[in-house]
Formats: sequence, C-alpha cells, structure tokens
Amino acid sequence: MEATSVKKYQASTSASCNVKNEIDRFMKKLLFVVLTGFIQLSGFSQPNYKTIKISNDIELIKISDNAFIHVSYFETQTYGRVGANGLIFINGNKAFLFDSPWNDSLTRDLVSWMTDSMKIEVVGFIPTHWHDDCMGGLGYLQLQKIESYANQMTIDIAKVKGLPIPKHEFKDSLQLQLGDKLIKCYYLGPAHSLDNIGVWIPSEQILFAGCMVKSINSKDLGNTVDGDLIAYPKTIDKLIIKFPNAKVVIPGHGQFGGVDLIKHTCDLSNK
Repeated sequence: MEATSVKKYQASTSASCNVKNEIDRFMKKLLFVVLTGFIQLSGFSQPNYKTIKISNDIELIKISDNAFIHVSYFETQTYGRVGANGLIFINGNKAFLFDSPWNDSLTRDLVSWMTDSMKIEVVGFIPTHWHDDCMGGLGYLQLQKIESYANQMTIDIAKVKGLPIPKHEFKDSLQLQLGDKLIKCYYLGPAHSLDNIGVWIPSEQILFAGCMVKSINSKDLGNTVDGDLIAYPKTIDKLIIKFPNAKVVIPGHGQFGGVDLIKHTCDLSNK
C-alpha cells in the first residue's frame, strides 16, 4: 500500500472501501509470504511427493531420482497400527535397503515388488537398530542371500535375543559403495536404543536417522524402554554437528523433513 494512499484518505464510504481493499490485498500478500516461508523452513510439503501404494500395508514415497522412503504398517499390541519408515537407495539397477518392514512377509512383498516392477536388485541391507521395525525382515533377506551389515552392538543384542544375525559388523563407522555412490553409517551414541546408528547418503544429502530422531509433530521421545535418556541429548547434539547441511532427514516414524527434525528432537530430549 503506497503512503500517498493513506495521506489522501478521507472519511467517505468509497475512500474507506478503497483503503480497506488495499489493506486486504496487503495482508493476503503478507500471509502468502509467511506461509511460503513456513513451508520452506519446515522442509517439505509432502503431498507434492509421489507416493506409490504397493499394498494396504506398504507404500513408497519418492524423495529423489535415486531414493525412496518405504513405509510399512503393522498392528502392534501397545500402540495399535503403526507406520515405520525405511530407505531405499538406488544406483542403476541395484539398491541398498535401510531398515526392513516389520516382518518377513511385508519384507517379501516390498522386495518382490522392487524386483518385478522396478527391475531393481537389492544387494545390501543395513538396520539402524535391533527392533522389529528395523530388522524384522532380516530372516527373509538372508534367505535371498542379500548381504547385511550392522553395528556390532546390534549383532550382540540379536545374539542374546535369538534374532536373525546380520553378517558383517562395524563399530564406530562404516563406508560402503553402491556402484560409484557412497553410503556412510555412523554410531554416535545411545539414544532411542543403545545401538542406534545414522545413515548418510552424500550424493543425495539424505540422512536416515531412524528412531533416534522424531517427526516434527512428535510431542515426546516415544518408546525409550531400550534407550538411554541421559545420553540422548549428547547423541543428538553430535548428529546436529555432523550433519548441519542435510537436505532430507528421515525419522523412524512420521513425516520426513530437514534439520529442523534433529533440532526438534534435541528439544524433546532436553525436557
């Protein structure tokens, strides 16, 4: 609204309407700018991302030309029907799977669809920790002769609990290649679980943080019965420092976003 418009304002009905209209247009423009900025700061407007429904219990969200989030749904005894996120990273006709769906059956459905519909071969698997929503499908993957890699702590816990055991172990970090693309895994400390790791895809600037990071709508840290609440804030601080420029941050459950998810989790862990 121009300053001259205000100076020439007179207390007439027509003038009042003109000023009111100018104010309305200005407020609408301001609201648009604020909302646009909010969307950008929040990271994503997820309905714009292509979603592929494989079944009633599995869907894929395409987040880049080479990466999909896989979301699997399972009826839990404690929390009811819960969706869990995993990551698929593709280079050419080969892919790595990070976290499996909840069980062997759902994992079979996902891998079969990738093989038949996408013509993609899964050549490697990495769970971010030992819970069912991360490696519940490892048994099926092992039957398919798919190589598996995990934090040494994850392997130790799997042995104690009688779970399928990943084949290759690492301690602090692991670097793998998928063709000419890098995959980096880091153990930064306990949080949601004692063994949780983060997966970094440099070419995509994607951080798959798993259950140690919460969605922006989360009001608390969720299930921490196998975690470490004292160490949690320190581990998340390390995550923020290591990945300040992550474009995509994927939590174990709920909507993905940007580094704001890590900062939000940090706030939750310090409550």
